[in-house]
Amino acid sequence: MGDWTDLLPALTDAERRQIESGLVEVDARIRALLPDTTTHTYYWASVVTSKPAWAVVESWPVEDRRRAALSMHLEAAAGSIPNALNDAVRRLADRDLPWTRADLLWCLEVAGRGYCYQNGTHLELPTVIAQRLAPAELADLIPALSALLTELADDYFIAVEPRRRAVQLIGQALDHAAGRRVPSWLLHDGDSFGPRVRAQLGDILATPGVPELLAHCASLDKPAAPAKWLRRLDELRATARDASQAVHGILETFAAHGRAVHDDSDRLIRGLVWALSQEADDAATDLLARVTAAAAAAPRQSSGFPHAQRAAIAAVQLLAGRAGEVPVRTLARLAVTVKNKAVRSRVQNALARLGALRGWSLSEVLELAVDDHGLGADGCLRAQVGPYEATIDVLGEKARLTFARDGVPRKGVPAQVKQAYGDELKALRGLVKSIGATLVAERQRVEGLLSEDRVWAYPDWVSRLLEHPITGPYGRRLLWETSADGGSWSAGLPRLDADGWTLADLDGRALPSERVRLWHPIRASTDEVLAWRGHLLAAGLAQPFKQAFREVYLLTPAEEKTLSYSNRFAAHILRYRQANALMRVRGWQAGYLGTWDGGYHSEATKLFGGGAWRASFDHQLVDNADPQRYDVQYCSTDQVRFARRDGATWQPASVVDVPPLVFTEAMRDVDLFVGVTSIANDPEWADRGEDRFQAYWRSAVIGALTPSAEVRRDALTRLLPRMTIADRVDLSDRFLHVRGNLRSYRIHLGSGNIMMEPDDAYLCIVQARDRTGRLHLPFDDDPMLSTILSKAIMLAADDKITDTTVLRQLAR
Repeated sequence: MGDWTDLLPALTDAERRQIESGLVEVDARIRALLPDTTTHTYYWASVVTSKPAWAVVESWPVEDRRRAALSMHLEAAAGSIPNALNDAVRRLADRDLPWTRADLLWCLEVAGRGYCYQNGTHLELPTVIAQRLAPAELADLIPALSALLTELADDYFIAVEPRRRAVQLIGQALDHAAGRRVPSWLLHDGDSFGPRVRAQLGDILATPGVPELLAHCASLDKPAAPAKWLRRLDELRATARDASQAVHGILETFAAHGRAVHDDSDRLIRGLVWALSQEADDAATDLLARVTAAAAAAPRQSSGFPHAQRAAIAAVQLLAGRAGEVPVRTLARLAVTVKNKAVRSRVQNALARLGALRGWSLSEVLELAVDDHGLGADGCLRAQVGPYEATIDVLGEKARLTFARDGVPRKGVPAQVKQAYGDELKALRGLVKSIGATLVAERQRVEGLLSEDRVWAYPDWVSRLLEHPITGPYGRRLLWETSADGGSWSAGLPRLDADGWTLADLDGRALPSERVRLWHPIRASTDEVLAWRGHLLAAGLAQPFKQAFREVYLLTPAEEKTLSYSNRFAAHILRYRQANALMRVRGWQAGYLGTWDGGYHSEATKLFGGGAWRASFDHQLVDNADPQRYDVQYCSTDQVRFARRDGATWQPASVVDVPPLVFTEAMRDVDLFVGVTSIANDPEWADRGEDRFQAYWRSAVIGALTPSAEVRRDALTRLLPRMTIADRVDLSDRFLHVRGNLRSYRIHLGSGNIMMEPDDAYLCIVQARDRTGRLHLPFDDDPMLSTILSKAIMLAADDKITDTTVLRQLAR
């Protein structure tokens, strides 16, 4: 089982003979009371000890019951014992029997040379015996038990509850033997958090009453604390002198920890969060907010797995009940950054509850809660660091930190600041990182407004979306519409005049501003859309995301016929890992596909329309052709469906009833998944010979353009005349035609694949870097546009290509 067995003292031959004497006979007697193992009748049935036949065991002599327990322990460690027999071993072990140190040593030897089963039955008897022995009898077993405790803390093969029981019982025996005040089974070595807390707060943790408080906090089994548990918590807080200091100290350490914690630590933090919630001051609210954010955070490579999910779920509910702006801001930030479905749903429900109490919609709650991080009206924060002035400002969509001395800017961080003001520099860099995270979240939130039919009063629009230091860099580069009566709307770009902010139309005239809403091309005429696209390119304005060039998706006759779903993007083959990652980036929640029960189908979901609508996108696993491979390479796409929120539930909705803004934004995302991750975008697929996806690939690489490709075509219409290769390219309905010096080519505007004329042979060019140079693009969220342009630039000068792989294809 592990190295801990090497630390066990030797058991004498006499002790071994005495322990094993009579085990065979008693084993036969106890087995006669158990159901036939060959019938598997008790694997999932009720516990064996509840059967009438078990009652006879209670009348057995003490020594026979003791031997029966040892016999069942031997079976538990040597064979695959059914789950339902856990109770049999526990009932035999948990009697007041005359256990000895030799019995414990024998049980540990047996467990150590056996196997680690999920039900943990092989640990039942030794943990019970360890509890019954006097400290002196355990003295020479402390090293082995400590090593066993550490191994169990890291053991993921045993189910959670049996493992926790074994860790707790062994830890209690260790504490009893070593005279330790702080429970060994809390803050153990299963993660880096436990040892860190013990090192920093060891003296406080051992003060009278605190160990009992921590043990009680770790006993909370559910997110909501029962009244009885809270009453006991109040008693412990009142009797432990350093209770508040211990609670604050551990939670402060966790908030600064910045990484995942063990399940046992997660449970402890959840209970401590409830203890903290009993304090009503602002300091407790601030700490609770930081703990909530830390618990809900997740590693970048595993965004669906929070650092402490149990604590996060409890903390979200408690934070929502606090007064002030801190809870709103914290939860609003989590609503757009948390990827875990369970935590995110609770964050959204908590925000909805907060909004209802304060008279705000969920969308308005998120908007009012955007943190300005102390940035001033000019979007800057200045601080004196020794003789230097540090400035944090937002440049484009990123935060930056600069230094100046006596008004003269300095390049990089001055050496004196690094050497003498390390703490101040660390705090400033941390603030830059926090501002960057808020900018990313805010960009997602503002883009999400495109699916809402939301109207702002002019003063609110100016303060929240133009002058806010975080939101302003996005809002000032977007198109908006204004209206005096809510019936007729006029579009314009924000402009700062002497009298303040206004909207300027295509001719530069200021529009009267009373009501404002976000412009969307689905509500505009074709002429207006084309005019604004030309205006943005002429002005050199890059929008934070596609707006003027945004794709529009209208209902098709086929969708009006099916009513309940759309098959527009069904039957595509996607590269699954890439598709799943893109879904998560775009805010969709989806279970991961895999070759396990329930893993062959997944439904990705996302909320639209301010949370009033939900879209779902079905996709299925495509089995590997190689039966030896179990990873998921490809998935196939299926239906898109919609549902409307009805209180706490969702009601399926017909596609004809879905608001146009919601429908177009949802379908745009699905088109993005297909357009970016389809195997049709792989230029090397044509060289794979016989392949089961060959027919799909050949039809998709030259197929009709999707709305995203149509927008790409329109952008190319405007961009190509401004390029040096303008005389060598022409656009047709589906292709960009390029005339090189060696051959002529066609680049498909949807897949980016290249065919050489006149025989339509495929040309494989794997993109290495962006070669579009300094060409201004009106948006940066269409990588295929840059890919097509870079390929066109290369092919227009094909006589200068030096790549031998490409040259061999050209010479065919």
